Amino acid sequence: MRFMVIVKANKDSEAGVMPTEKMLTEMGKYNEELVKAGVMLAGEGLQPSSKGARVRFDGKTRTVTDGPFSETKELIAGFWLWQVRSRDEAIEWLKRAPFTDGEEVELRQVFEMEDFGAEFTPELREQEKRVMAEAEKNRGKS
Repeated sequence: MRFMVIVKANKDSEAGVMPTEKMLTEMGKYNEELVKAGVMLAGEGLQPSSKGARVRFDGKTRTVTDGPFSETKELIAGFWLWQVRSRDEAIEWLKRAPFTDGEEVELRQVFEMEDFGAEFTPELREQEKRVMAEAEKNRGKS
């Protein structure tokens, strides 16, 4: 099972306040544990919403709104993508994360191909496999 671990933004992350050396060290150790255990597939921090944009889809109209966005509780500051055996295992890993008091992190299971049932035809499954293989190649280019 794959889970997206969503690190929510706060006033500091939205202000562009960078983590301390201590926090970077603790998070680096934690990430090493995740990688060594075969759990971590990806993980990144995100720039503040002031450097982002939102695109609203309304029929054929596309409306772009530049950040910053006011509702910090709705924003994401970073993420991990984990591969674990169960939701409980993901929760146990997350409990060990070196976050400070008051921070909130969301855990969401990622859909797998088999979750979509008969609507996800063999042709669509093959297309998805091709797209994901190409995406994997793209990751190797960075």
